[in-house]
Amino acid sequence: MRTLVLNAGYEPLSVVSSRRAALLVMRGKASILAQDGTPIASPSALIPRPSVVLLHRYVRVVRRGPATPSRRGVLRRDHRTCAYCGKPAATVDHVVPRARGGDSSWQNLVACCGPCNVRKGDKTLERLGWTLRVTPKAPLHHMWLPQELDAPQEAWMPFLEHSPA
Repeated sequence: MRTLVLNAGYEPLSVVSSRRAALLVMRGKASILAQDGTPIASPSALIPRPSVVLLHRYVRVVRRGPATPSRRGVLRRDHRTCAYCGKPAATVDHVVPRARGGDSSWQNLVACCGPCNVRKGDKTLERLGWTLRVTPKAPLHHMWLPQELDAPQEAWMPFLEHSPA
């Protein structure tokens, strides 16, 4: 089980194991806001299994602009969907090929399936008559959050809907 950790200002901070969240609660560093039905059994007690905890002290998070693009980051930003055909993607493609002066920026990289990547090669979209299904752009600052937030648990939803993006 995974637990959503909220900063003292109710913004999502991280996702940790239920065991780690229970330790935060037992040490007085966090409070349980939502819990799962199955408790954590210890030799001396039954502890409620937290699904959302709130830290008592505010943790200052240094937020920088989006990091340098990586294959993993581009695939995650594009939800592993090919920007050309919409099929599942496992590779990354330069919209403007590097051979034609394209750079490796967030605005020029898209997720791509293998067949589209091979067909495109170093050709431009205009030459092929293709269009992008998405407009590539730098991800929002919340991309640093764990991938579990891409498919959040039901108990997390009330806490994620109103969080600052």
